[in-house]
Amino acid sequence: MGAILSNLRTTVIVSFVLSAVFLGAYVMAGAIDINAAFWQALARWTHVVAGIMWIGLLWYFNFVQIPNMPKIPDDQKPAIGKVIAPAALFWFRWGAAFTVLTGLAVAASRGLTMEFLSFGLMADAYSPQYSFIGIGMWMAIIMAINVWFVIWPNQKIALGIVEAEAEAKPKAARTAMLFSRTNTLLSFPMLIAMAMAQTIFG
Repeated sequence: MGAILSNLRTTVIVSFVLSAVFLGAYVMAGAIDINAAFWQALARWTHVVAGIMWIGLLWYFNFVQIPNMPKIPDDQKPAIGKVIAPAALFWFRWGAAFTVLTGLAVAASRGLTMEFLSFGLMADAYSPQYSFIGIGMWMAIIMAINVWFVIWPNQKIALGIVEAEAEAKPKAARTAMLFSRTNTLLSFPMLIAMAMAQTIFG
């Protein structure tokens, strides 16, 4: 067991294998059919996994790293800026990308992508579910745009990943922080749309 848990890659692979065995057992027992609903559920699972990675890291930055940076002695801060933050930002930005892409895949699997994105305006008949989920989808898309086109470019400057004038770094750090905080602000209403729609509207 120690060999599995000592290596992250092995741990993740075993976790995926356990997931496949768990799901496969129900399929083999005939309790779950391999049909359109199954593939839709699998798409939803990948969406949730990607979303946990993204929002988990968003909240790590805003609830842990940013508030505690002033408490870290100056001689220890390079460990955060050179090692921890770049690694976290890698998973953060790709988590954002995959969350949006898998969310669109879930909508496509239901044949409702344009209905959601248009808040129901492009639907044959309006349902409040369309605007409810559509608002959440657009919040997530805006958040992902913030990640890739504002937070990440400014973090590269702030962390010294790209060359920049010394005076540009504090400004870039503040811009990245403000947009990260904006994403935190949007995260809770976005999750209302994502988590509650299925139960409320069926």
